[in-house]
Amino acid sequence: MSDFHKLTVSAVDSLTPNSVALTFDIPTALKATFSYVAGQYITIKHSLNGEELRRAYSISSAPSSGKLTVGIKKVEGGSFSVYANEEIKTGDLLEVMPPEGRFTFEAKQTTQNIAAFAAGSGITPIMSIAQTVLENNDTNRFVLVYGNQNPKETMYHGEIKKLQDTYGERFAVQWVYSRSSEPNCLFGRIETSTVNLIVKNKFKELDFDNFYLCGPEAMINLVSDALKGNGVSEAKIHFELFTASEAEETIAEDLDGKTQIEVLVDDESFSFEMDQRHIILDEVLKKDIDAPYSCQGGVCSSCIARVTEGSAKMVKNQILTDSEVAEGLILTCQAHPTTPTLKVDYDDV
Repeated sequence: MSDFHKLTVSAVDSLTPNSVALTFDIPTALKATFSYVAGQYITIKHSLNGEELRRAYSISSAPSSGKLTVGIKKVEGGSFSVYANEEIKTGDLLEVMPPEGRFTFEAKQTTQNIAAFAAGSGITPIMSIAQTVLENNDTNRFVLVYGNQNPKETMYHGEIKKLQDTYGERFAVQWVYSRSSEPNCLFGRIETSTVNLIVKNKFKELDFDNFYLCGPEAMINLVSDALKGNGVSEAKIHFELFTASEAEETIAEDLDGKTQIEVLVDDESFSFEMDQRHIILDEVLKKDIDAPYSCQGGVCSSCIARVTEGSAKMVKNQILTDSEVAEGLILTCQAHPTTPTLKVDYDDV
C-alpha cells in the first residue's frame, strides 16, 4: 500500500534563509496518480546514512497550477529537512507517495468567505487553499492571519504579496511578528485578542463559512477555543497539526497481555502475536509488512486503519472524529491492542 514513485526535482527555490520550495516533475503517465485537492500532502521517502526516513509535507501549489510544490523549513537537529535545504538540487530523484490528507477545501458554486490562521511552515497548505478559494469564485473572499518571527523568516512572503496585488480586497492579510515591529503588523504571537480583532472588528461584516488552522498544537488549540468563544461552530473549524505536543503514555501501564493480531494490507493477510504494551504500527513494521505510514507521530493521516474485530486504544488522536472512532477507525501509530485478538484492515478506510 506504500506506493512510492520516483519523481525528479524540477526546481529548488529559496523561500527564506532556512526554507526551500521543492517542485517535482510529474510524468504524463502519473498525472492522474498525483492529482490533488487543495490542502493535501505528500510523503517523501529517502535513505540517509542507512536509515529510511519518511516525511509528510503539505502541497503549497494550487491544483490549477499544474505543479506539485512543497515548502520545507529546516528544523534544528532534523534529518531530512536539513538535507532538503542544504543538499537537494534540480535533477535529483526522490521517492514520493501520491497525495493524501483530509485538511482540504471543498469548492462550491455559492460565494464563500474563508479565514485561515497559520504560523511558520503551517502556511504551506494554506497557500494552496487560498489560491483555490480565490480562483473558484470571483466573489469569494479570503482572510489570512499569519504569524512568524520576522518578515525575513516568513515563508511565501513574496507569493502572498502577489496574491494581494492580484485579488485586491478579496484577499486580506494580517501579519503577526514575534521578534520584529513592522508597520501595520501585530507584534507578538497569535493570541485570543488576535482572533477577536479579526472576527469582531476588522472583518465583523463577513460571515465566515469555514476557518482553516495550521501550525503548532498550542496555536491551534488557542485559536479554536477563541473561535468557539465567538460562537463559531466546531463543524466550521478545520485544522492540521505541523507539530504536536507529546502525550503522556499511560495506556501501556495498564496492559500486560498478548494479542493475536491479523493485519489486512493490499488484500493480503498477515498474522502474528504482539505485546499489548507496544504500538500496533511499530510491530507491523517490524514484521516487514508494507503498511502505509509517514509521520509516526499522530500528525498526518497515512496510517489510518479499521478495527474489524477486537478493540484498540489510542494514546492521542487529533485527526479522527468521534464518529470515525466509533466506526472503528484508528491511527495505528498511536494505538495499543486491548483485547486477546484483533483484526486491523488498512484497505477498508
